[in-house]
Amino acid sequence: MKILVTGGCGYIGSHTTLALMDAGHEPVLLDNLCNSKRTVLQRIEALQGRIPTFYEGDIRDGALLERVLREEQIEAVIHFAALKAVGESTRIPLEYYENNIGGTLVLLEAMKRCGVRTLVFSSSATVYGEPASVPIREGFPRSAHSPYGRSKLMIEQILEDLQAAEPQWSMVELRYFNPVGAHESGTMGEDPQGIPNNLMPYITQVAIGRRPQLSIFGGDYPTIDGTGVRDYIHVMDLAEGHLKALEHCHGTGGVHTYNLGTGKGYSVLQVVAAFAAACGHPLPYQIEARRPGDIAEYWADPAKAERELGWQARRDMAAMCADSWRWQTRNPNGYEA
Repeated sequence: MKILVTGGCGYIGSHTTLALMDAGHEPVLLDNLCNSKRTVLQRIEALQGRIPTFYEGDIRDGALLERVLREEQIEAVIHFAALKAVGESTRIPLEYYENNIGGTLVLLEAMKRCGVRTLVFSSSATVYGEPASVPIREGFPRSAHSPYGRSKLMIEQILEDLQAAEPQWSMVELRYFNPVGAHESGTMGEDPQGIPNNLMPYITQVAIGRRPQLSIFGGDYPTIDGTGVRDYIHVMDLAEGHLKALEHCHGTGGVHTYNLGTGKGYSVLQVVAAFAAACGHPLPYQIEARRPGDIAEYWADPAKAERELGWQARRDMAAMCADSWRWQTRNPNGYEA
């Protein structure tokens, strides 16, 4: 199957490209490189023996999208292209709405003109807002507390409205929790620009000595050790979830919603301890005050994905940490190396 992967050079997009190629599909990547680097294509080539077709461009460019969809004879789209930092979204909300929502509308219009009716959307567990209980199931009420989260929720609603009006669309909403880790080869991994927004890349930079210590926000939650508990999922398990969802839902009209998580919660201090074991030395950290909006516990019930897609997260926290450490030590400068 020929699949357009928007944001295909990004962290999750590039790893999903590997999973697609491993399964014999032909991904065509589109990326404006605002949050990624072209050199990821050479990393893919090193692992797969060839570079996937790549277009440098923006999802808000409808003419380009239509040309790619027609010329490449695209059969389905996996849509990753988005701005994705919660904190940043509160500072520049218009940019988030214009890029994430506006870009998705342009993409859907181009798909409609070209007769492409399968979309796998990179959603987020942020659409659950502050759940009343855990584990979180797909039927829980939705809300969001940041422009980033609201953009994901609004896009889900747009997809659902379009599918209700035009039932031939297959809309897949994949709500994933906290992607971490790297390809087991150490060839590809997460390469954030500037100060990392997420826990694992920050830990790796502390472990390698690039940053002096880790700040842990909140040490008095009602959890196993007082720190926040989250569901962390290996990026390759996540990538394989996209593959399973695509193959199961392609051509089947409907809205197909799945949590992609492990179903297990790990506290921040448990992650720190696991990473210390992977890198072989302790990691300095400082407990600081809670941040507004943070909650104590947050993890998925992934039973629906296992039941309907035959998908299950297979890699544990030790593998997540070991693969992240392997990537960081082999590529201390990320994709610029």
